[in-house]
Amino acid sequence: MPRNEAPLLKMFSHQVDEQTELRLINRQYAAELFKIIDSNRGHLRRWHPQLDFLRSIADADRAITAWQQQSAVNRAIYAGIWFNGRFCGMINHLSVDWMNRCAVLSYWLDAGHQGKGIMTACCRAFIAHGFNTWKLHRFTIECATENTRSRKIPERLGFKLEGIVRNIEWLHDHFADHAIYGLLHSEYLSADSTPALKLFETEENDAAAARTASPIISFA
Repeated sequence: MPRNEAPLLKMFSHQVDEQTELRLINRQYAAELFKIIDSNRGHLRRWHPQLDFLRSIADADRAITAWQQQSAVNRAIYAGIWFNGRFCGMINHLSVDWMNRCAVLSYWLDAGHQGKGIMTACCRAFIAHGFNTWKLHRFTIECATENTRSRKIPERLGFKLEGIVRNIEWLHDHFADHAIYGLLHSEYLSADSTPALKLFETEENDAAAARTASPIISFA
């Protein structure tokens, strides 16, 4: 595959562990997405002010449509997190750069599911997929410096703190600094300890996937 060529993608779900499942987000989940955001608005908006724009199921539906458009051109992945059958958060590959083989990892989790290791496990699965299947060279995670809970995830997963960007984000009433974390493929030491995330299959693997595939979760 040429260096700047993205794989043709086919969407699947992935069982992270016995309790946790990732599914590609599509419009059938608009009501669930709005419900979790609205019931956790006070918890989420401190670090995710963009969620203030999701004020109805229709808003959530429009957001998902926009996410699908980004996914259709291989620029992002948006996955929902289900824990014991309950939708509880999201994890995303953003700004996928196929020329330079890098992507940004973003995530959020509702208040009731914090502290269970859910997001760390989901990030580990996404990173395994990115390095092992997509053959990415680098992941970046960017967090507000005061968002200590979010910063613990890249630190736990072996990312290196590469610097602080000053006054990069307007958070409601002030500018916030961001901590920039990076992980290179050469630093990724757990390829054999985490199964590759089967959210996607390349076109050349379609025939084999058809013989052994788990149920497909379609964006359509």
